[in-house]
Amino acid sequence: MESQKQYPRTYSFEFFPPNTPEGQEKLRATTRQLAQLNPKFFSVTYGAGGSTRERTLGTVLDIREMGHAAAPHISCVASTRENIREWLQRYKDNGIKHLVALRGDLPSGLAAAGEFRYANELVEYTRKEFGDHFMIEVAAYPETHPQAKSAQDDLLAFKRKVDAGANSAITQYFYNADAYYRFVDECEAMNIRVPIVPGIMPIGRFSQLARFSDACGAEIPRWMRKKLEGYGDDTASIRAFGLDVVTALCDDLLQHGAPGLHFYSLNQAGLTTTIWQRLGL
Repeated sequence: MESQKQYPRTYSFEFFPPNTPEGQEKLRATTRQLAQLNPKFFSVTYGAGGSTRERTLGTVLDIREMGHAAAPHISCVASTRENIREWLQRYKDNGIKHLVALRGDLPSGLAAAGEFRYANELVEYTRKEFGDHFMIEVAAYPETHPQAKSAQDDLLAFKRKVDAGANSAITQYFYNADAYYRFVDECEAMNIRVPIVPGIMPIGRFSQLARFSDACGAEIPRWMRKKLEGYGDDTASIRAFGLDVVTALCDDLLQHGAPGLHFYSLNQAGLTTTIWQRLGL
């Protein structure tokens, strides 16, 4: 973990682009609330196969109009080079200098991956076409990407993204801090020198969390799962337990020198704000 202590701490919040006018209004209110915590930036996701591209850009511009820094996601799966270039150019034309570059999920029913198969190819292409215009974040998987052949393979895939020109990484969320510490130590051993910011998922609803975790390969430790299952439909107890667990996790990560925290807010301000206040940030 030693190399991570040299980086300045970055706090950020992730949103998904709303698809209704009511959702937009609600997100503005959430943005105003979370902006009081003074994050370095907000990031905005990009649907499977780029299905929300216009809304992603619209949401980023909206957040910037409110006076805050925002970084759009861009994913390359199911895209052509031409298409990616066009979107990078649009981001640049709109004065955007910060990106989260991902492989992305294949839209359901689509068999072909497009011209880019992996995120490192997207990073390399972005650097080739736009030089150092963009500050590029990539994803990291402390508990191994669900589609990786092995943990070692996954680590090499991460190294390729960094070697291709990524500036920084945000991890998939996790609840086992040791997985993150081990991952960072392995990166250090491979001479991967970028900040690796832990992704944090507050716990609001267990059914939703279980669904997300099964899809993305994030482990819910058995003791946590048992406890959450035991609460049944008691939302208040689930939230209270979740706040305790996630606050303790964040505290542990910061004590060990993590270079910040990236909250998957799910467009809600409540849980993230409470965790933040408890940490005394």
